[in-house]
Amino acid sequence: MSDESRASSSGASSHASDPAARTADPASRRPGAGRPAPRVAAVIPAAGRGVRLGPGAPKALRALSGTPMLIHAVRAMAASRAVQLVVVVAPPDGAAEVKALLDAHALPERTDFLVVPGGESRQESVRRGLDALPPGHDIVLVHDAARPLVPVDTVDAVIEAVRDGAPAVVPALPLADTVKEVAPAGGPGEPEPVVATPERSRLRAVQTPQGFDRATLVRAHETVTGEVTDDASMVERLGLTVVTVPGHEEAFKVTRPLDLVLAEAVLARRRLNDGF
Repeated sequence: MSDESRASSSGASSHASDPAARTADPASRRPGAGRPAPRVAAVIPAAGRGVRLGPGAPKALRALSGTPMLIHAVRAMAASRAVQLVVVVAPPDGAAEVKALLDAHALPERTDFLVVPGGESRQESVRRGLDALPPGHDIVLVHDAARPLVPVDTVDAVIEAVRDGAPAVVPALPLADTVKEVAPAGGPGEPEPVVATPERSRLRAVQTPQGFDRATLVRAHETVTGEVTDDASMVERLGLTVVTVPGHEEAFKVTRPLDLVLAEAVLARRRLNDGF
C-alpha cells in the first residue's frame, strides 16, 4: 500500500473515490430521498494502554489472528459503504506507528483514513478526532478500538437512525444478568451492601459505534467538562434524547485476557462459515 493511499497525521489521504461517484452510489442515499445522504465519518479513539489485558503493547495494537485489534476495528467501520472517512486517534507519541500500521494492511480504497495524536483521556482523544474532521461530514460515529468485531449491519443501523433524525444513537443489548446497586464497602475487603435491584427489563448494555449528528456531538464536547464513560452520556447532559438500536453479541469489548480468547473463537467461526 502506497503512502499516497493513506492519510498522514496532518491531513486526509488522496486515494478516495470522487465525491460525486460516492453520492451516486445508492448505498450513500437514504431510501426515497432525492438528494445525497449526509457524509459519515468514524472516529476511533485508540490511545489507551489497556492495562487489564496485562503487560505488552497498547490494547488496540494487540493481535487477533495475527492482525492488530485496531485494524479489525478500522475494517469494521470501513465495511459500511456509508462511511467515507475513518479517523484513528493514536497514543500521543504513537501517531507515526499507527499510520505505518494502516499503511501495512489492506483497507478499502473507497474510504479515507486519517491519524491524529490523542490526549490524556478518552474524552480528550475523541475531541481531537472531532477537531480533525474536515467540513461536510455531518454524521459522526465514535467507535471503541477494543470492539473489533462489530458487524456491518449494526454500523449501518446506527447510521440510519441518525439519518432519520436522532441526535444520538447507541447500539444496545438487553441484560442477561440481574443487576444490583450497592453502597461502598465499609473497608477494604468488606462486603458491599445491596441497596437496590433495578428492573432488568429496562436496562441495556451499550456498545459502539455510537452515532451522532456532528453539531450535537461538538456542542456536547464543548459543554460537558466532567468525565463520562461514553459520548452518548454527554449528549444526555445536554437534555437531548439518545435512542437505541439493536446491538450484537459479537460487538463485545475486549478488556481482559479471556475476551481475547473469545474474539479469536469468533474470528475462527467467521472464517469457517463466511470466509471472513
